[in-house]
Amino acid sequence: MEYLTTYPKTVSFLDGIKHKIDVDSKNGVEQLYIVVRNSFEEMTKIFADEGFTRVKLEHKQPDQIGRGLNLKLKKPWEMHVRMVDLKKGLIGIHAEVEVSRDYLQHLFSQRTPVVYEVTEILKKYQIDYSIWHNKIKKDVSAIVDNYKVKLATPGIPVFAWKPMLFVIGTIAAFYGWKYFNTIW
Repeated sequence: MEYLTTYPKTVSFLDGIKHKIDVDSKNGVEQLYIVVRNSFEEMTKIFADEGFTRVKLEHKQPDQIGRGLNLKLKKPWEMHVRMVDLKKGLIGIHAEVEVSRDYLQHLFSQRTPVVYEVTEILKKYQIDYSIWHNKIKKDVSAIVDNYKVKLATPGIPVFAWKPMLFVIGTIAAFYGWKYFNTIW
Protein backbone atom coordinates (compact mmCIF):
# COMPACT_ATOMS: atom_id res chain seq x y z
CA MET A 1 0.00 0.00 0.00
CA GLU A 2 1.54 3.32 -1.08
CA TYR A 3 1.22 6.48 0.99
CA LEU A 4 0.42 9.63 -1.00
CA THR A 5 0.75 13.14 0.37
CA THR A 6 1.80 16.66 -0.58
CA TYR A 7 4.52 18.80 0.95
CA PRO A 8 5.34 22.48 0.37
CA LYS A 9 7.66 22.95 -2.61
CA THR A 10 7.92 26.74 -2.81
CA VAL A 11 7.20 29.04 0.11
CA SER A 12 7.24 32.78 0.51
CA PHE A 13 8.07 34.91 3.52
CA LEU A 14 6.64 38.23 4.75
CA ASP A 15 9.48 40.13 3.05
CA GLY A 16 8.32 38.74 -0.33
CA ILE A 17 11.26 36.41 -0.82
CA LYS A 18 10.37 33.01 -2.27
CA HIS A 19 12.30 29.88 -1.40
CA LYS A 20 12.24 26.43 -2.96
CA ILE A 21 12.30 23.64 -0.37
CA ASP A 22 15.40 21.54 -1.00
CA VAL A 23 15.28 17.80 -1.55
CA ASP A 24 18.40 15.67 -1.63
CA SER A 25 19.08 11.97 -1.45
CA LYS A 26 21.13 12.23 1.76
CA ASN A 27 18.99 14.48 3.99
CA GLY A 28 15.61 14.12 2.31
CA VAL A 29 13.25 17.09 2.33
CA GLU A 30 14.13 20.32 4.13
CA GLN A 31 12.23 20.36 7.42
CA LEU A 32 9.40 22.76 8.15
CA TYR A 33 7.95 23.04 11.65
CA ILE A 34 4.36 23.76 12.58
CA VAL A 35 4.52 26.26 15.44
CA VAL A 36 1.91 26.65 18.18
CA ARG A 37 1.67 28.67 21.38
CA ASN A 38 -0.19 25.92 23.22
CA SER A 39 1.53 23.93 25.94
CA PHE A 40 3.09 20.54 25.41
CA GLU A 41 0.42 19.00 27.67
CA GLU A 42 -2.43 20.58 25.64
CA MET A 43 -0.93 19.38 22.37
CA THR A 44 -0.32 15.89 23.75
CA LYS A 45 -3.98 15.69 24.81
CA ILE A 46 -5.20 16.85 21.39
CA PHE A 47 -3.03 14.27 19.62
CA ALA A 48 -4.18 11.57 22.09
CA ASP A 49 -7.81 12.50 21.32
CA GLU A 50 -6.97 11.89 17.65
CA GLY A 51 -5.68 8.39 18.40
CA PHE A 52 -1.94 9.06 18.80
CA THR A 53 -0.05 7.02 21.41
CA ARG A 54 3.29 7.63 23.11
CA VAL A 55 6.33 6.15 21.39
CA LYS A 56 8.20 3.75 23.65
CA LEU A 57 11.54 3.60 21.84
CA GLU A 58 12.77 6.46 19.69
CA HIS A 59 15.85 8.43 18.77
CA LYS A 60 15.22 11.75 20.52
CA GLN A 61 15.94 14.92 18.56
CA PRO A 62 17.82 17.94 20.00
CA ASP A 63 15.45 20.16 22.04
CA GLN A 64 12.70 17.50 21.89
CA ILE A 65 10.12 17.81 24.65
CA GLY A 66 8.99 14.50 26.16
CA ARG A 67 8.43 11.42 24.08
CA GLY A 68 7.14 11.41 20.54
CA LEU A 69 3.67 10.30 19.51
CA ASN A 70 2.58 8.00 16.73
CA LEU A 71 -0.64 7.25 14.90
CA LYS A 72 -1.23 4.04 12.99
CA LEU A 73 -2.32 4.74 9.43
CA LYS A 74 -3.11 2.21 6.71
CA LYS A 75 -0.81 -0.81 7.03
CA PRO A 76 2.19 -0.53 7.11
CA TRP A 77 2.35 3.27 7.69
CA GLU A 78 2.35 5.41 10.81
CA MET A 79 2.72 9.12 11.50
CA HIS A 80 5.39 10.05 14.06
CA VAL A 81 5.08 13.45 15.74
CA ARG A 82 7.75 15.11 17.86
CA MET A 83 7.48 18.41 19.67
CA VAL A 84 10.51 20.64 20.20
CA ASP A 85 11.14 23.79 22.17
CA LEU A 86 11.79 26.43 19.47
CA LYS A 87 11.86 29.63 21.47
CA LYS A 88 10.05 31.35 24.34
CA GLY A 89 6.55 29.94 24.62
CA LEU A 90 6.57 28.33 21.17
CA ILE A 91 6.45 24.64 20.40
CA GLY A 92 7.56 23.31 17.03
CA ILE A 93 5.81 20.21 15.75
CA HIS A 94 7.81 17.95 13.45
CA ALA A 95 5.84 15.14 11.83
CA GLU A 96 6.78 12.40 9.41
CA VAL A 97 5.19 9.34 7.87
CA GLU A 98 7.21 6.13 7.95
CA VAL A 99 6.81 2.37 8.04
CA SER A 100 5.39 1.49 11.45
CA ARG A 101 7.84 0.56 14.16
CA ASP A 102 5.82 -2.68 14.48
CA TYR A 103 7.69 -3.91 11.41
CA LEU A 104 11.34 -4.78 10.90
CA GLN A 105 11.44 -2.57 7.77
CA HIS A 106 11.03 0.52 9.99
CA LEU A 107 14.79 0.49 10.53
CA PHE A 108 15.70 1.07 6.89
CA SER A 109 12.58 2.29 5.12
CA GLN A 110 11.72 5.49 3.33
CA ARG A 111 10.10 8.30 5.37
CA THR A 112 8.88 11.78 4.60
CA PRO A 113 8.04 14.87 6.63
CA VAL A 114 4.39 15.95 6.53
CA VAL A 115 2.69 19.27 7.26
CA TYR A 116 -0.88 19.18 6.00
CA GLU A 117 -1.91 16.13 8.03
CA VAL A 118 -1.02 17.95 11.25
CA THR A 119 -2.48 21.31 10.23
CA GLU A 120 -5.83 19.58 9.56
CA ILE A 121 -5.84 18.33 13.16
CA LEU A 122 -4.97 21.80 14.44
CA LYS A 123 -7.77 23.38 12.38
CA LYS A 124 -10.23 20.85 13.79
CA TYR A 125 -9.35 21.98 17.34
CA GLN A 126 -9.16 25.66 16.31
CA ILE A 127 -5.49 25.92 17.26
CA ASP A 128 -3.64 28.91 15.82
CA TYR A 129 -0.43 27.87 14.11
CA SER A 130 2.25 29.10 11.78
CA ILE A 131 4.82 27.33 9.67
CA TRP A 132 8.47 27.95 10.54
CA HIS A 133 11.41 27.40 8.22
CA ASN A 134 14.12 26.37 10.67
CA LYS A 135 17.06 26.69 8.26
CA ILE A 136 16.17 30.26 7.22
CA LYS A 137 14.73 31.13 10.67
CA LYS A 138 11.57 32.79 9.32
CA ASP A 139 7.83 32.25 9.39
CA VAL A 140 6.33 31.09 6.10
CA SER A 141 3.65 33.55 4.98
CA ALA A 142 2.35 31.51 2.04
CA ILE A 143 2.80 28.18 0.31
CA VAL A 144 3.12 28.77 -3.42
CA ASP A 145 3.06 25.16 -4.66
CA ASN A 146 3.56 21.60 -3.46
CA TYR A 147 5.55 18.46 -4.13
CA LYS A 148 3.53 15.32 -4.69
CA VAL A 149 5.09 12.67 -2.49
CA LYS A 150 4.61 8.94 -2.89
CA LEU A 151 6.05 6.55 -0.35
CA ALA A 152 6.32 3.14 -1.94
CA THR A 153 5.44 0.03 -0.02
CA PRO A 154 8.63 -1.81 0.97
CA GLY A 155 9.78 -4.25 -1.70
CA ILE A 156 10.11 -7.03 0.88
CA PRO A 157 6.80 -7.86 2.59
CA VAL A 158 6.64 -6.24 6.03
CA PHE A 159 7.53 -8.52 8.93
CA ALA A 160 6.10 -7.86 12.38
CA TRP A 161 9.07 -8.26 14.70
CA LYS A 162 7.17 -8.89 17.99
CA PRO A 163 5.61 -12.18 16.84
CA MET A 164 9.01 -13.14 15.38
CA LEU A 165 10.54 -12.73 18.87
CA PHE A 166 7.85 -14.97 20.33
CA VAL A 167 8.44 -17.66 17.69
CA ILE A 168 12.23 -17.46 18.11
CA GLY A 169 11.87 -17.54 21.91
CA THR A 170 9.53 -20.54 21.75
CA ILE A 171 11.87 -22.46 19.43
CA ALA A 172 14.86 -21.59 21.64
CA ALA A 173 12.94 -22.79 24.72
CA PHE A 174 12.10 -26.13 23.04
CA TYR A 175 15.70 -26.65 21.92
CA GLY A 176 16.91 -25.66 25.39
CA TRP A 177 14.47 -28.09 27.00
CA LYS A 178 15.53 -30.84 24.58
CA TYR A 179 19.23 -30.11 25.25
CA PHE A 180 18.89 -30.10 29.05
CA ASN A 181 16.59 -33.13 28.95
CA THR A 182 19.21 -35.18 27.09
CA ILE A 183 22.07 -34.12 29.42
CA TRP A 184 20.39 -35.29 32.62
